[in-house]
Amino acid sequence: MFPTPIEKTAPATRVLYRLGLPVALAVWLLPIIAVALTSIRGAGDIANGNYWGWPNQWQIAANYSAVFRNTPILGYILNSFLVTLPTVAGALALSALAGFALGVYRFKLNLLVFFLFVGGNFVPFQILMVPVRDMSLRLGLYDSIAGLVLFHTAFQTGFCTFFMRNFIRDLPHELVEAARIEGASEIQIFWRVVLPLVRPALAALAVLEFTFIWNDYFWATVLIQGDHAMPVTAGLKSLNGIWVAQWNLVSAGSIVAALPPVLIFFLMQKQFIAGLTLGATKG
Repeated sequence: MFPTPIEKTAPATRVLYRLGLPVALAVWLLPIIAVALTSIRGAGDIANGNYWGWPNQWQIAANYSAVFRNTPILGYILNSFLVTLPTVAGALALSALAGFALGVYRFKLNLLVFFLFVGGNFVPFQILMVPVRDMSLRLGLYDSIAGLVLFHTAFQTGFCTFFMRNFIRDLPHELVEAARIEGASEIQIFWRVVLPLVRPALAALAVLEFTFIWNDYFWATVLIQGDHAMPVTAGLKSLNGIWVAQWNLVSAGSIVAALPPVLIFFLMQKQFIAGLTLGATKG
C-alpha cells in the first residue's frame, strides 16, 4: 500500500526523513514567523534593518489597534465576507446539481461535458484578465461586489463540479434506482437521497472554497478599484503609507486577514477530514 509507513522503510530513508522534515518545516514557517514578528515591531526596528532579529521595540497593542483605528480594514473584511459567502454558496449549489447530473445520468455527451468542466481549470487566469474585465464593464458589474461574486462563482464551479461528480458517482446506484421505484422524483432523489450522503464532501469543499476565495488577490485587483468593494487581500496595500513603508501595520493587517479562514478550518476540521476520506475504504 502506498505510501509506505516511515517505520517500515530503509534505515537511510528514516534518517533522511528525520533530518529533512524539520528543515522543510522551518523553511515553510519562516515567512509566517517573519510576518508575525514584524507585526509586533516598532517602526524604528524596521528602519534600522532589524527584520529577522528579536524585536527591540514591542508594539503589539499599538500596531494592532492602529490597524483597526487608522485604516479601513474592517470594511475590507466585511467586503471579503460579502464576496466569499455568496460565492461559496453559489458554487456549491451549482456543482452539486451538475455533479448529480453527471454522476447519476448516463448520456452520450456525459464525458465530454465533464471534460469541459475539468478543462476550464487548466486555463491560466492571467490570459482571461482582459476579456473578463471588458465583460464586467459591458455588463455594468465592474468595481462591484456582485461582479466579483459572479465571476468567482463561474470560475470555481468547474473545480467544484469535478469534486462533486466523483463523489456522487461512487455512491451505490441501487439507492437511486430504489428511490425511483418508490416513486420519488429526480428532485426528491437529489434532495433526500444523494445530498445527505455527500454532506461531508460538501463540507470539505466549502472549507477549500472559502480559503480560495478569501485569499484571492488577482481578481480583486482586476475587477475592483474603489474601497467600497475592495476585499481585504487587495486592501492590505492601502495600509502602507504614501511616503513611508509601514510594514509593521501591513504585517499586523495580514495576520488579522488570515484569521477567518484559519478559524473556519479549525471549526470544520472534523467535517473537512470526513469529506476527504469519504469513500477511502470500501467493504
